[in-house]
Amino acid sequence: MSEHVIILGTGPAGYTAAIYAARANLNPVVIEGDEPGGQLMLTTEVENFPGFPEGIMGPDLMDAMKKQAERFGARFVWGNAHSVDLSKRPYRVIMADNNTYEAESLIISTGASAKLLEIPGESELIGHGVSTCATCDGFFFKDKRIIVVGGGDSAMEEATFLTRYASEVTIVHRRDTLRASKVMQDRAHNNAKIKWVMNATPLEVLGEQNRVTGLKIKHNDSGKTEVLDTEGLFVSIGHRPNTAFLGGQLETDKVGYLVTDPQTTQTNIPGVFACGDVADSRYRQAITAAGTGCRAAMDAERWLEAQSEKTVVS
Repeated sequence: MSEHVIILGTGPAGYTAAIYAARANLNPVVIEGDEPGGQLMLTTEVENFPGFPEGIMGPDLMDAMKKQAERFGARFVWGNAHSVDLSKRPYRVIMADNNTYEAESLIISTGASAKLLEIPGESELIGHGVSTCATCDGFFFKDKRIIVVGGGDSAMEEATFLTRYASEVTIVHRRDTLRASKVMQDRAHNNAKIKWVMNATPLEVLGEQNRVTGLKIKHNDSGKTEVLDTEGLFVSIGHRPNTAFLGGQLETDKVGYLVTDPQTTQTNIPGVFACGDVADSRYRQAITAAGTGCRAAMDAERWLEAQSEKTVVS
Protein backbone atom coordinates (compact mmCIF):
# COMPACT_ATOMS: atom_id res chain seq x y z
CA MET A 1 0.00 0.00 0.00
CA SER A 2 1.30 3.44 -0.91
CA GLU A 3 1.54 5.94 1.95
CA HIS A 4 0.68 9.62 1.62
CA VAL A 5 4.06 10.69 2.96
CA ILE A 6 7.19 9.06 4.34
CA ILE A 7 9.54 11.10 6.51
CA LEU A 8 13.16 9.96 6.38
CA GLY A 9 14.95 10.91 9.57
CA THR A 10 13.98 12.30 12.95
CA GLY A 11 15.54 15.05 15.06
CA PRO A 12 13.74 18.39 15.47
CA ALA A 13 13.01 18.61 11.72
CA GLY A 14 11.69 15.10 11.25
CA TYR A 15 9.64 15.07 14.44
CA THR A 16 8.09 18.47 13.68
CA ALA A 17 7.27 17.37 10.14
CA ALA A 18 5.65 14.25 11.62
CA ILE A 19 3.52 16.33 14.02
CA TYR A 20 2.25 18.60 11.26
CA ALA A 21 1.73 15.81 8.72
CA ALA A 22 -0.13 13.70 11.27
CA ARG A 23 -2.39 16.60 12.27
CA ALA A 24 -3.16 17.06 8.57
CA ASN A 25 -4.42 13.43 8.48
CA LEU A 26 -1.61 12.31 6.20
CA ASN A 27 -0.82 9.33 8.46
CA PRO A 28 2.95 9.72 8.01
CA VAL A 29 5.43 6.90 8.34
CA VAL A 30 8.70 8.02 9.91
CA ILE A 31 11.88 6.08 9.17
CA GLU A 32 13.87 6.72 12.34
CA GLY A 33 17.38 5.69 11.30
CA ASP A 34 19.72 3.91 13.70
CA GLU A 35 20.10 7.05 15.88
CA PRO A 36 16.53 8.22 16.53
CA GLY A 37 16.45 11.82 17.65
CA GLY A 38 19.59 12.87 15.80
CA GLN A 39 22.41 14.96 17.22
CA LEU A 40 20.37 16.27 20.15
CA MET A 41 20.52 12.78 21.64
CA LEU A 42 24.21 13.53 22.29
CA THR A 43 23.49 16.91 23.87
CA THR A 44 23.07 17.43 27.58
CA GLU A 45 21.15 20.62 28.42
CA VAL A 46 19.42 22.65 25.70
CA GLU A 47 18.86 26.22 26.87
CA ASN A 48 17.97 28.00 23.63
CA PHE A 49 14.82 26.13 22.56
CA PRO A 50 11.78 28.38 23.18
CA GLY A 51 9.36 27.31 25.88
CA PHE A 52 11.86 25.87 28.34
CA PRO A 53 13.05 28.74 30.54
CA GLU A 54 15.05 26.37 32.77
CA GLY A 55 16.43 24.40 29.82
CA ILE A 56 15.73 20.80 28.86
CA MET A 57 17.93 17.79 28.25
CA GLY A 58 18.37 17.04 24.54
CA PRO A 59 17.08 13.45 24.75
CA ASP A 60 14.06 14.61 26.79
CA LEU A 61 13.18 17.21 24.15
CA MET A 62 13.39 14.62 21.37
CA ASP A 63 11.32 12.12 23.36
CA ALA A 64 8.62 14.73 23.94
CA MET A 65 8.52 15.61 20.23
CA LYS A 66 8.21 11.95 19.27
CA LYS A 67 5.37 11.35 21.74
CA GLN A 68 3.56 14.41 20.40
CA ALA A 69 3.82 13.07 16.84
CA GLU A 70 2.62 9.62 17.97
CA ARG A 71 -0.33 11.23 19.73
CA PHE A 72 -1.60 12.50 16.38
CA GLY A 73 -1.04 9.18 14.59
CA ALA A 74 2.48 9.24 13.18
CA ARG A 75 3.93 5.74 12.80
CA PHE A 76 7.60 5.08 13.49
CA VAL A 77 9.80 2.47 11.88
CA TRP A 78 13.22 1.83 13.37
CA GLY A 79 16.08 1.28 10.92
CA ASN A 80 17.95 2.86 8.05
CA ALA A 81 16.86 3.58 4.51
CA HIS A 82 19.44 1.83 2.34
CA SER A 83 18.33 3.50 -0.90
CA VAL A 84 15.41 5.21 -2.60
CA ASP A 85 13.90 5.02 -6.07
CA LEU A 86 12.74 8.46 -7.18
CA SER A 87 12.30 7.59 -10.85
CA LYS A 88 8.50 7.46 -10.61
CA ARG A 89 5.61 7.71 -8.17
CA PRO A 90 4.92 6.17 -5.83
CA TYR A 91 8.46 6.67 -4.61
CA ARG A 92 10.12 3.62 -3.09
CA VAL A 93 12.20 3.48 0.09
CA ILE A 94 14.31 0.34 0.41
CA MET A 95 15.36 -0.43 3.96
CA ALA A 96 18.61 -2.02 5.08
CA ASP A 97 16.65 -5.20 5.94
CA ASN A 98 15.21 -5.20 2.36
CA ASN A 99 11.72 -4.19 3.46
CA THR A 100 10.22 -1.67 1.04
CA TYR A 101 7.87 1.24 1.64
CA GLU A 102 6.08 3.31 -1.00
CA ALA A 103 4.72 6.85 -0.76
CA GLU A 104 3.31 9.58 -2.95
CA SER A 105 5.64 12.10 -1.32
CA LEU A 106 8.84 12.08 0.74
CA ILE A 107 10.31 14.43 3.33
CA ILE A 108 14.08 14.09 3.72
CA SER A 109 15.27 15.09 7.20
CA THR A 110 18.33 12.88 7.63
CA GLY A 111 20.49 15.70 8.99
CA ALA A 112 24.22 16.23 8.79
CA SER A 113 26.85 14.57 10.92
CA ALA A 114 29.64 16.62 12.41
CA LYS A 115 33.02 15.31 11.35
CA LEU A 116 34.97 14.14 14.36
CA LEU A 117 38.68 13.77 15.05
CA GLU A 118 38.23 10.05 15.75
CA ILE A 119 40.81 10.00 18.51
CA PRO A 120 40.66 8.26 21.91
CA GLY A 121 38.45 9.93 24.50
CA GLU A 122 36.50 12.03 22.01
CA SER A 123 33.30 10.02 21.64
CA GLU A 124 33.25 9.12 25.33
CA LEU A 125 33.23 12.80 26.33
CA ILE A 126 30.78 14.20 23.78
CA GLY A 127 28.27 16.20 25.80
CA HIS A 128 30.67 16.31 28.74
CA GLY A 129 33.09 18.93 27.48
CA VAL A 130 33.44 17.84 23.87
CA SER A 131 31.08 19.68 21.52
CA THR A 132 30.57 20.30 17.81
CA CYS A 133 28.35 23.36 18.18
CA ALA A 134 29.57 26.63 19.72
CA THR A 135 26.21 28.39 19.54
CA CYS A 136 24.56 25.42 21.26
CA ASP A 137 27.03 24.93 24.09
CA GLY A 138 29.19 28.05 24.40
CA PHE A 139 27.12 29.39 27.29
CA PHE A 140 28.23 26.47 29.47
CA PHE A 141 31.87 27.53 29.28
CA LYS A 142 31.74 30.93 30.97
CA ASP A 143 35.19 31.97 32.22
CA LYS A 144 36.74 28.66 31.18
CA ARG A 145 39.71 27.85 28.98
CA ILE A 146 38.67 25.99 25.87
CA ILE A 147 40.14 24.66 22.63
CA VAL A 148 38.76 24.84 19.09
CA VAL A 149 40.18 22.34 16.60
CA GLY A 150 40.00 23.40 12.95
CA GLY A 151 41.36 25.83 10.42
CA GLY A 152 38.45 26.83 8.21
CA ASP A 153 35.90 29.63 8.31
CA SER A 154 33.67 27.68 10.69
CA ALA A 155 36.50 27.19 13.17
CA MET A 156 37.38 30.90 13.10
CA GLU A 157 33.74 31.86 13.49
CA GLU A 158 33.19 29.47 16.38
CA ALA A 159 36.40 30.52 18.14
CA THR A 160 35.45 34.18 17.85
CA PHE A 161 31.93 33.46 19.10
CA LEU A 162 33.26 31.49 22.07
CA THR A 163 35.35 34.42 23.28
CA ARG A 164 32.06 35.93 24.46
CA TYR A 165 32.05 33.31 27.21
CA ALA A 166 35.46 31.72 27.64
CA SER A 167 38.41 33.30 29.43
CA GLU A 168 40.71 31.98 26.70
CA VAL A 169 40.24 30.14 23.40
CA THR A 170 43.10 28.21 21.81
CA ILE A 171 42.84 27.27 18.15
CA VAL A 172 44.64 24.03 17.30
CA HIS A 173 45.25 23.31 13.63
CA ARG A 174 47.16 20.43 12.07
CA ARG A 175 48.75 22.58 9.37
CA ASP A 176 50.93 25.68 9.60
CA THR A 177 48.52 27.66 7.41
CA LEU A 178 44.77 28.18 7.74
CA ARG A 179 42.10 27.34 5.17
CA ALA A 180 39.85 30.15 6.39
CA SER A 181 39.22 33.27 4.33
CA LYS A 182 41.46 36.25 5.06
CA VAL A 183 38.68 38.26 6.67
CA MET A 184 37.90 35.43 9.08
CA GLN A 185 41.58 34.90 9.85
CA ASP A 186 42.08 38.59 10.54
CA ARG A 187 39.08 38.67 12.85
CA ALA A 188 40.47 35.78 14.90
CA HIS A 189 44.03 37.10 14.92
CA ASN A 190 42.83 40.47 16.16
CA ASN A 191 40.98 38.94 19.09
CA ALA A 192 43.14 39.14 22.22
CA LYS A 193 41.39 36.15 23.80
CA ILE A 194 42.43 33.76 21.01
CA LYS A 195 45.71 31.84 21.21
CA TRP A 196 47.24 29.66 18.52
CA VAL A 197 48.83 26.21 18.32
CA MET A 198 49.62 25.56 14.67
CA ASN A 199 51.06 22.53 12.88
CA ALA A 200 49.90 20.22 15.65
CA THR A 201 47.93 16.97 15.49
CA PRO A 202 45.39 16.09 18.21
CA LEU A 203 46.11 12.64 19.62
CA GLU A 204 43.77 12.10 22.57
CA VAL A 205 41.08 13.84 24.60
CA LEU A 206 41.85 13.51 28.29
CA GLY A 207 39.25 13.54 31.02
CA GLU A 208 38.35 12.54 34.53
CA GLN A 209 35.09 12.22 36.43
CA ASN A 210 33.16 12.52 33.15
CA ARG A 211 34.63 15.88 32.14
CA VAL A 212 37.34 17.10 29.78
CA THR A 213 40.66 18.05 31.35
CA GLY A 214 43.04 18.27 28.41
CA LEU A 215 44.00 17.59 24.80
CA LYS A 216 47.13 15.62 23.99
CA ILE A 217 48.78 16.86 20.79
CA LYS A 218 51.87 16.14 18.69
CA HIS A 219 53.90 19.01 17.28
CA ASN A 220 54.38 17.95 13.67
CA ASP A 221 57.71 19.68 13.14
CA SER A 222 59.47 18.19 16.18
CA GLY A 223 57.38 15.09 16.87
CA LYS A 224 57.17 16.05 20.54
CA THR A 225 53.91 15.55 22.41
CA GLU A 226 52.26 17.96 24.81
CA VAL A 227 49.10 18.10 26.90
CA LEU A 228 47.11 21.32 26.61
CA ASP A 229 44.99 21.88 29.70
CA THR A 230 41.41 22.70 28.82
CA GLU A 231 37.89 22.46 30.19
CA GLY A 232 36.20 22.20 26.82
CA LEU A 233 36.96 21.00 23.30
CA PHE A 234 35.04 22.23 20.26
CA VAL A 235 35.62 20.19 17.11
CA SER A 236 35.04 22.35 14.05
CA ILE A 237 36.32 20.44 11.04
CA GLY A 238 33.11 20.43 9.02
CA HIS A 239 29.85 18.54 8.63
CA ARG A 240 28.83 15.74 6.30
CA PRO A 241 25.20 15.79 5.04
CA ASN A 242 23.61 12.35 5.36
CA THR A 243 22.63 11.96 1.71
CA ALA A 244 24.66 9.01 0.43
CA PHE A 245 21.60 6.74 0.41
CA LEU A 246 19.92 9.04 -2.14
CA GLY A 247 22.32 7.90 -4.84
CA GLY A 248 22.71 11.33 -6.40
CA GLN A 249 19.06 11.55 -7.46
CA LEU A 250 18.53 14.92 -5.76
CA GLU A 251 20.38 18.15 -6.50
CA THR A 252 22.99 19.17 -3.94
CA ASP A 253 25.41 22.04 -3.54
CA LYS A 254 29.16 21.50 -3.90
CA VAL A 255 29.45 20.31 -0.31
CA GLY A 256 26.55 17.87 -0.54
CA TYR A 257 23.66 19.71 1.12
CA LEU A 258 20.29 19.25 -0.59
CA VAL A 259 19.17 22.21 -2.67
CA THR A 260 15.57 23.36 -2.27
CA ASP A 261 13.41 25.97 -3.93
CA PRO A 262 14.10 29.39 -2.33
CA GLN A 263 10.43 29.82 -1.41
CA THR A 264 9.62 26.27 -0.30
CA THR A 265 11.27 23.04 0.85
CA GLN A 266 10.74 21.43 -2.57
CA THR A 267 13.77 19.64 -4.07
CA ASN A 268 14.36 19.23 -7.79
CA ILE A 269 12.00 16.24 -7.86
CA PRO A 270 8.29 17.05 -7.42
CA GLY A 271 6.85 15.68 -4.21
CA VAL A 272 10.22 15.28 -2.52
CA PHE A 273 10.95 17.83 0.19
CA ALA A 274 13.96 18.47 2.44
CA CYS A 275 14.23 20.03 5.88
CA GLY A 276 16.64 20.43 8.76
CA ASP A 277 20.41 20.16 8.65
CA VAL A 278 20.45 18.02 5.50
CA ALA A 279 19.54 21.21 3.62
CA ASP A 280 21.01 23.82 5.99
CA SER A 281 24.75 24.46 6.16
CA ARG A 282 24.34 27.84 7.84
CA TYR A 283 22.23 27.77 11.00
CA ARG A 284 22.17 24.14 12.18
CA GLN A 285 20.00 24.90 15.22
CA ALA A 286 17.20 22.83 16.71
CA ILE A 287 14.70 25.66 16.38
CA THR A 288 15.52 26.42 12.74
CA ALA A 289 15.36 22.71 11.92
CA ALA A 290 11.96 22.46 13.57
CA GLY A 291 10.75 25.43 11.53
CA THR A 292 11.76 23.82 8.24
CA GLY A 293 10.12 20.58 9.35
CA CYS A 294 6.85 22.48 9.74
CA ARG A 295 7.31 24.02 6.30
CA ALA A 296 8.09 20.66 4.68
CA ALA A 297 4.96 19.03 6.07
CA MET A 298 2.79 21.93 4.92
CA ASP A 299 4.46 21.89 1.50
CA ALA A 300 3.83 18.15 1.20
CA GLU A 301 0.19 18.54 2.25
CA ARG A 302 -0.45 21.27 -0.33
CA TRP A 303 1.40 19.36 -3.05
CA LEU A 304 -0.64 16.21 -2.40
CA GLU A 305 -3.85 18.24 -2.50
CA ALA A 306 -2.82 19.70 -5.86
CA GLN A 307 -2.14 16.22 -7.25
CA SER A 308 -5.54 15.04 -6.02
CA GLU A 309 -7.26 17.98 -7.71
CA LYS A 310 -5.46 17.19 -10.98
CA THR A 311 -6.67 13.59 -10.78
CA VAL A 312 -10.28 14.71 -10.20
CA VAL A 313 -10.15 17.13 -13.13
CA SER A 314 -8.67 14.56 -15.49
